[in-house]
Amino acid sequence: MFERIAGRALVPVGIVVTGFLVVCFVLLYAAIKNVVLRDSVEHANNLAGIVLKSTRHAMLKSDRELNRAIIRNISEQKGVQHVRIFNKKGTVVVSSHPEEVNRQLDKKAEGCVICHEKAQPITTLGSMQKARSFKNNLGADVIAITAPIYNDPECANAACHFHPVDQKVLGTLDIGLSQEATLASLASIRLQMIIFSILTLVLTMAGVIALLKMIVLVPMRKLQDFAERNEEGGTALHPPKLPYELDRIAQSFYCIRKRLDNVEPNRVNPSPNADPNR
Repeated sequence: MFERIAGRALVPVGIVVTGFLVVCFVLLYAAIKNVVLRDSVEHANNLAGIVLKSTRHAMLKSDRELNRAIIRNISEQKGVQHVRIFNKKGTVVVSSHPEEVNRQLDKKAEGCVICHEKAQPITTLGSMQKARSFKNNLGADVIAITAPIYNDPECANAACHFHPVDQKVLGTLDIGLSQEATLASLASIRLQMIIFSILTLVLTMAGVIALLKMIVLVPMRKLQDFAERNEEGGTALHPPKLPYELDRIAQSFYCIRKRLDNVEPNRVNPSPNADPNR
């Protein structure tokens, strides 16, 4: 196959087109995945903000029952895996899973080490730094947000529980959302992109083959047939109409063959006036 011009022309083109589509597919899918995941993190951040605002009044009144009711209602929403609030010591004070209450969390655990990796904890995080992805005990993919609960004048001056003004962070809110819908969307996008890429590859290769056949391969075949017929002897045949440089090659071949036809009779039948000893 590689000895023929068709194989040498089509195979490299096929490899280049396939490689180009694969690279474009990978880059485009990576960009789409980043956008989808960033939207998921933004959604989780917004939900964390809603939870903080919803529990704010109950925290100021130190109404733990109201806090538990709010957390329980939020955790019952579709896609919410867990909601928990930690105090400044890392102890769970409110959780959608009652068995976690009063549990001490390791500061080196996932989601905590970001802020506690240094001696002085970090008190301000960007939206993407708050997020973490992991598999829970059931093997489900979860995206979680750790949002600090900041101190403000209302908290510091609250009659129920006094917090020093210089204490910037009172605790943290941890909320986890299922990534099942997000991963299903990404899988659907990936499948559609694969099908689209295959169709694009097939149509592109069909177009390239058709163009090469029309512009190069068919004229080359005509030129080959013309040369082979002229090699068989007899009168030089007029070349067919060919495109571009191939026509010039055919015309040159025809002129050379005509000259050879004119030279060969003179060699076979020399002039009668010619000196036979010369």
